[in-house]
Amino acid sequence: TKMTGQCTDDAVEPLLRTILPPLVALYILYQSKYVMKLMFEFLFISVPKVTVPLPPKPNAENPIVSGPKGKQGKVICYDKATFRQLSEVADMTKEEVDELCLKAKMAQKKWVQTSFQERRRVLRTLQKYVIENMEVICEVSSIDSGKAMLDALLGEIIGTCEKIRTVNRYGELWLAPETRETSPMLFYKSPTVEYVPYGVLGVISPWNYPFHNLMNHIISGLFSGNAVVVKVSEFSSYSAEYFMEIVKECLRVCGHDEDLVQVITGFAGSGQALVANPNIDKVIFTGSPGVGRKVMEGASYNLKPVVLELGGKDPMVLTETTSMDDAISWTMRGAYQNAGQNCCGVERVFVYEGIYDEFVDKITKEVKELRQGNPHSAETRSSIDCGSMCMPTAAKRVQELVNDAVSKGAVIKCGGNIEEMDKHLISGECSVKKEGFYPPTVLTNLEPSMRICQEEVFGPIMCIVKVPGNSDEKCIELVNSCDFALGASVYCKDIARADNIAKQIKSGMVTINDFGCNYLIQTLPFGGVGESGFDRFAGIEGLRGCCYPRAVVHDTFPMLMTTSIPPALRYPVNFERAFGFGQSLVKLFYDESWWGKIKGGIVGLIRHG
Repeated sequence: TKMTGQCTDDAVEPLLRTILPPLVALYILYQSKYVMKLMFEFLFISVPKVTVPLPPKPNAENPIVSGPKGKQGKVICYDKATFRQLSEVADMTKEEVDELCLKAKMAQKKWVQTSFQERRRVLRTLQKYVIENMEVICEVSSIDSGKAMLDALLGEIIGTCEKIRTVNRYGELWLAPETRETSPMLFYKSPTVEYVPYGVLGVISPWNYPFHNLMNHIISGLFSGNAVVVKVSEFSSYSAEYFMEIVKECLRVCGHDEDLVQVITGFAGSGQALVANPNIDKVIFTGSPGVGRKVMEGASYNLKPVVLELGGKDPMVLTETTSMDDAISWTMRGAYQNAGQNCCGVERVFVYEGIYDEFVDKITKEVKELRQGNPHSAETRSSIDCGSMCMPTAAKRVQELVNDAVSKGAVIKCGGNIEEMDKHLISGECSVKKEGFYPPTVLTNLEPSMRICQEEVFGPIMCIVKVPGNSDEKCIELVNSCDFALGASVYCKDIARADNIAKQIKSGMVTINDFGCNYLIQTLPFGGVGESGFDRFAGIEGLRGCCYPRAVVHDTFPMLMTTSIPPALRYPVNFERAFGFGQSLVKLFYDESWWGKIKGGIVGLIRHG
C-alpha cells in the first residue's frame, strides 16, 4: 500500500482485522485435527515390546586378523580396536542377492496397502526398542566402527530417534496428495499430485555409523510404503544382522511381513548385484565419488534413479569476531567426532588473521590432551575421547596425506606421526591394535593445492588455513577452491555479514554460528553438490524422493462440466477452420490486452467454431 499509494494504513488495518481471524482459525482447526489424531494415536494405541538376541561379545582369545577378507564366500567381522575376529558372515552371491530382492518385492505388495497409522506403529515400536537399549546399540556400534561410546550416542542414537519422530509427525502430511493450480483454459479441472512408492529401495550404506546408516533409509522407506534392501559395508557387517533383526522383529510383532526388509553382506560383487537387480526400483548410495560413479553407471542400464551422497570437505569459517571458547569447542567436536570419520565433519578450518595465532596456540594445547584407546572396553571406555579408524588401511592413507602436505610446506603442531601412536594411547592400554589408530593432529601453513586440502581425509586431522587481512572475499575464494560441497559453517557475531559469507559458499547445507545442527533438524534435506553428489535424503524432499510423483486430473463438477473436443478440432479436420479456432483460443487466454482477447479470441472462436 505504501508503494501504490492507493490506501492508507488506517484503511488496511480494519480490513486485516476482518479477514485474518477467520483465516487463522481455519488454519489452526486444520492443524489441530491432524495433531489431535496423532495425539490420540500415541496416547491410546500401545506399541509392543521387542526382544532381539545380541551379537557375540568380543573375546580376547579370538585370533587377530588383518581385515575382512577371509576364506572364499565369507566376510570376517572383527573388533576395530583390537583386530580380533568376532564372527563371519556370507559374501553373498548374485543368486542370493536376487532371492532377497524378490522376497522384498513380494512383501511390499501388501505393505503398500497399509495405513500411515500402521506404519507409524512399526516406527514407534522401533523407537521404543532404541530408547530401552541405547547402551547396547552404542556398544555394538563402537565395536563395529571403532567410535567412542559418546560419539555413538550422539551419532547413532539421537539422529535415529529424531528421524523417527520427524517422519511420524510430518510424514503423512508430506506424502498426502497435493492440490495444484489449474490453467485458465481448464478452469473446471482439479489437478493433484500423488506420491507413489517406488516399490523396493536398494541402499548401499557406509561403515562410519553402522546403526544410523542402516536405519536412516529403512525409516523413510517403510513409512513411504516401500520395501528396503540394504547392502552393508564389509567393514560393518558384525552389527548388521542384529540391527536388521530389530526391524524385522518390529514388523513381526506389529503383524507385518518381515521380508519387507533385507540385509546383504559381502564385498563389491554383492553391491553390484543389488544395483543391477531388476526388482530394485531406486538406489541410494553413500560412499566415495569413485564408487558413486560406478553405482550410477550400473543403475543406468535399467534407468534407475540414484541418490548419491559422496562425502565432503566441509569448511568451518571463524571470523575475527568469533568467541574463542566457541571456536575451540566447535572445531574440536567437528574435527574429532568419530575420529574424523564423518561425511559432514569439519575437514578445513579457515581462521581469520585477527585471531589466528591465539586460536592455533590454544587448539594445539587442547588437542594434545585428547585420549585414545579401546572405546568399548569396560576398563577404558569412560576415559576415551577418540576411538580407532574403521578401515584397516585408513591410518596409513591419512599418514600419506599428512606426509604429502608436510613435504609441500605444511607444519605439524601436534600428532601427525603414526609411528608414535604409543604416546597417544591411554596409560596401560595394551589390548588395542595400534595400526588401527591415528593420533589427533593439527596442521597449519596449508595451501589449497595440497592433496589434504582437496581429498576427503576421513580421519582425526584439523587442517587450519589462515585468512589474510580478515578478508571475507579471500575467505570465500579459499573455501570454494575445493570440488566437494556438502556442508559448511560460518561463525561471526555480525549475522548479516555471516549470512553474506554463507550465501557465497558453494554447499548443499550451511549453518550460522553452529555446526552440524542441520542433521538434528530432520525437516531439512541432507545432501551436497559437485563431488559431494546430488539429490537429497531427510526432510520433505527426502521422503518424497522415496516415491515418484504422479499427476492426476479430475473434473471439479463432473455432473455440470466435462471436456469434449470442439467440432472444429475433430478429425478429419478443415485446416483453415481448425487452425483459426486454435489461434483464437491462444488469443483468448494468453493475449495481455482485453481488446485482443475480445476481437482475436471471442470473435474468432465464434467465427471458426
